[in-house]
Amino acid sequence: MTVIIGSDHAGFSYKTVLIKELIEKGHKVQDMGAYNDQPSDYPDHAADVATSVLNDHEARGVLICGSAVGVSIAANKFKGIRAGVCHDTYSAHQSVEHDDVNILCLGQRVIGIELAKEIMFTFLNATFTNAPRHKKRLEKLFAIENKNMKETIL
Repeated sequence: MTVIIGSDHAGFSYKTVLIKELIEKGHKVQDMGAYNDQPSDYPDHAADVATSVLNDHEARGVLICGSAVGVSIAANKFKGIRAGVCHDTYSAHQSVEHDDVNILCLGQRVIGIELAKEIMFTFLNATFTNAPRHKKRLEKLFAIENKNMKETIL
């Protein structure tokens, strides 16, 4: 699986470790920055990851900042992105199984690196259930996105 990963400076050290783990497990990785721990803006990296995930529907994204909240807000501004903050393994698999989340958001200042690894691989190994109730809810999310797009244009 291709994993598109990005962080701001507050998530840089975890991103570096997670990339190494991904490569060791045979995943293709696209690193969207930051490329060092100098201050950078999380919306820029979230936008790069979200755009890349939208261009490769088979890929999943991982975003890391200090809390995970900022990158989640930024990524969710993109139509077609479902970015979830997950700081436990249950949320990591359930978000994919029920909500078809395509970007995992992690907070480097919230969880330890070993838990971050476990959450990331749980997220990557999960699949959407395609259960009718989950599909119905996704359709409602799409309707909200489309309604908001029309209202913005008007």
